[in-house]
Amino acid sequence: MHVPIKHHRRILEILLAVIFASLVLLAILIKQVGLFHKTNSFSIKAEETVAVPKVPSIPEGPKVPSIPEGPKNEEGEAAILPIEKVLFEYIEIINGCGPNFSGECLNVRSGPGEDYPKVAQLRNGIVLKINGKVDRNGHVWYKIIFDEKIRYPERITTDWYVAADYVRVLMDEGPRDTKNPKNNAASKRIIVDRSEQMLYAYDNDGLFMKEPVSTGLELTPTPRGIFTVFRKTPSRYMQGPIPGITDQYYDLPGVPWNLYFTYQGAAIHGTYWHENFGKQSSHGCVNLAPMSAEKLYYWAEVGTFVIVQD
Repeated sequence: MHVPIKHHRRILEILLAVIFASLVLLAILIKQVGLFHKTNSFSIKAEETVAVPKVPSIPEGPKVPSIPEGPKNEEGEAAILPIEKVLFEYIEIINGCGPNFSGECLNVRSGPGEDYPKVAQLRNGIVLKINGKVDRNGHVWYKIIFDEKIRYPERITTDWYVAADYVRVLMDEGPRDTKNPKNNAASKRIIVDRSEQMLYAYDNDGLFMKEPVSTGLELTPTPRGIFTVFRKTPSRYMQGPIPGITDQYYDLPGVPWNLYFTYQGAAIHGTYWHENFGKQSSHGCVNLAPMSAEKLYYWAEVGTFVIVQD
């Protein structure tokens, strides 16, 4: 059977068209696969090269200075400096700050030198007991002791030293609680007037002292009545709260010039932490300015009458 040439040409054109279409399709597929790999390659490369921002470091803030430990010996241990005995027992702070911590207070150190840490600050008028001195590099330091019964002894956590340049030496005999047979207590009397907030001291009929005071607040009044001074001490560490009397916290080392007239603890004493004399202010004691209290302390004797009235 003879197939016309025209028909063969038609078949050839169809085959060529199919082949061309196949080549075009194949080229498109190859191109797409190439783009896909290129894209993936770019993504991986991008992930490898993208810089991760650094997290800024947290500032450490100011460094807390280390607490000096004081002088060391050749073995690197704390040096033990000898304490010399002295002929007196008490000192008064004279270069400290004022009642409300105004001005520059006297720093108490845990050892005899400014290279020891500060442990307390003292105001003028405080009287403290010492048991000796340390002479270090030409500077004298007194060691403070608290040998009395303290209500909260845990508040004293280290030794106390003060520089001798800022204190006054007191030639006091210390606590006294017995009458001197030769004293003149019978001729002396102290009158505390709660309504006037005044103290009067008489020797026979002569007026020795007239000073404003601060007696107890309404919730902690100074007891009313006739008493006698039964104990004198130049220094007393007073602390609160006192169960059954006051819940107030206070910490008062070296309260000066104490004249005790009740066994519950009421006393006439110097007061360095306020100047509210003429107004009720205390927990039951009679507050006097330190200089007046010292003068009264040396004048009064064990057995002196104390009359508290309205």
